[in-house]
Amino acid sequence: MCGIVGYVGSDRSVEVLLGGLRRLEYRGYDSAGIAVIDPDGELHTRKRAGKLQVLIDDLDAVNIANGSTGIGHTRWATHGGPNDQNAHPHLGDNGKLALIHNGIIENFAELKAELVAAHPDTVFTSETDTEVAALLVGLEYQKTGDLAEALRNVVTRLHGAFTLLVLHKDQPGVVVGARRNSPLVIGLGDGENFLGSDVAAFVEHTRRAVAIGQDQIVTITSDAVTVTDFAGVPVESEEFDIAWDATAAEKGGWSSFMAKEISEEPEAIAKTLLGRVVDGTVRLPELDALGPDALTDIDRIVILGCGTAAYSGMLGKYAIEKWARVPVDVELSHEFRYRDPIITPRTLVLSISQSGETMDTLMAVKYAVEHGARTISVCNTQGATIARESDAVIYTHAGPEVAVASTKAFVAQVAALYLFGLHLAAVRGALPADEISELLGELQALPGQLEVVLEQQDAIKQLAGWMTDTRS
Repeated sequence: MCGIVGYVGSDRSVEVLLGGLRRLEYRGYDSAGIAVIDPDGELHTRKRAGKLQVLIDDLDAVNIANGSTGIGHTRWATHGGPNDQNAHPHLGDNGKLALIHNGIIENFAELKAELVAAHPDTVFTSETDTEVAALLVGLEYQKTGDLAEALRNVVTRLHGAFTLLVLHKDQPGVVVGARRNSPLVIGLGDGENFLGSDVAAFVEHTRRAVAIGQDQIVTITSDAVTVTDFAGVPVESEEFDIAWDATAAEKGGWSSFMAKEISEEPEAIAKTLLGRVVDGTVRLPELDALGPDALTDIDRIVILGCGTAAYSGMLGKYAIEKWARVPVDVELSHEFRYRDPIITPRTLVLSISQSGETMDTLMAVKYAVEHGARTISVCNTQGATIARESDAVIYTHAGPEVAVASTKAFVAQVAALYLFGLHLAAVRGALPADEISELLGELQALPGQLEVVLEQQDAIKQLAGWMTDTRS
């Protein structure tokens, strides 16, 4: 996954961009770069392969003037190797426009051929699909003189998954973004506004955010945000508050993010249960969006997930089938839509994604919706795409998870699935009320039991060390 940051505000864009990129490092990357319009209206770009610190050292050496407008990017190579030339930003309009991109433009070779045919003198400086987009937007800007319109004219020609951010030296104080099947979130500040791959990019500066919908374009200035669809029609976007602060994504004295997040498992479960167990019953009002008879009408559940989410789904299957007596299948999201699955209006598709942006899971959910299924998502990120595409969402409250091997998000997902299983059992009359109450009591005891286990970490480490040299 790439990391993307955009900023318009005061003359501190370099600081904001680098801070945002550092908070997005957990997404993985092989190069980094920024583009900034300085106070004199000049566009500066720097990009380097390697760790973010390599870019920071380079910026210190050249001493780029801070400005009020900028975009930043961390890249995970797809088209072209991880080197300085292929790193983002890429330029268009004779070096006056800079563009960054997360995703894959599937038809870039076709677009590149068309570009060369129409403009034989075009010079490419990289092997990327992104540079093609930058050059195309630059050509459109020469025609329209409007950055949002130029981007709109190009994105309608692109196939695949993409988030694009673009700025132009002739329009200082403006950053324009677009998304399709790839995440982009707005951060609302006071005299400044932000864009990011996720809220970690700007949570240090604001807790107010707006999720951008599928096939939408956003324009930010220091004091305004405008969102339209790809046809240019204005759309209403819903604001939400970020439920965690910047320090939640830091190690806080732990040796690693994984150690920190394992220690947070009891809290993750407790917060996921909070307010949802009342007097021995499950309260999930968020499922009211399904309709009054939806859960009694279903005859089958399909759980979708990738990696860790699929494993939590397997535990959910055992619990739901045992308690609610509804057949459950667990499917890997990346295989689901390619095998022509049987979906009916009585099928409930339950997707699981920590980020809410897992591409294979998102596409599987869309497939389920198109074929008439009811959909619920279990998600850890407010305003995420999968949550918005689903009929209803059960949010876990694990906070940001940085370590790649999931820990606290996994146990929070399992807790949410157990809650759903007991709620379904109650709605369908599959378990007596006293048994549901007893099981909920056991579920509420889990955080304390986990605390007891975690108190034994020294003994567990000693045992693990002994086992590493043991042959089976």
